[in-house]
Amino acid sequence: MTHTATATEVTLWLVDETPARMYYAGQRWTITDTPTRLRGSVWSIDPDDVGGRRGLFGWRFQATNETRESIVFDVYGGAGEWHVHRSWN
Repeated sequence: MTHTATATEVTLWLVDETPARMYYAGQRWTITDTPTRLRGSVWSIDPDDVGGRRGLFGWRFQATNETRESIVFDVYGGAGEWHVHRSWN
């Protein structure tokens, strides 16, 4: 089931530039899989960008809250202004 987020503001904590935890919809979430970088399209990938840093504007990951509910999130933004675009349970 796909959902468009109603509460969109997110606080996202990064470890080594990768999402590790977030605060969303009044709950604490722990990232419980390997996050995937999201880009505008495959054509936006720069082949010279060995570290994969340019063109990054979002992440897809599974997160689990304190009640053990797990949801997959698409989170976009950066520089402290992240938001949830979609989520799946």
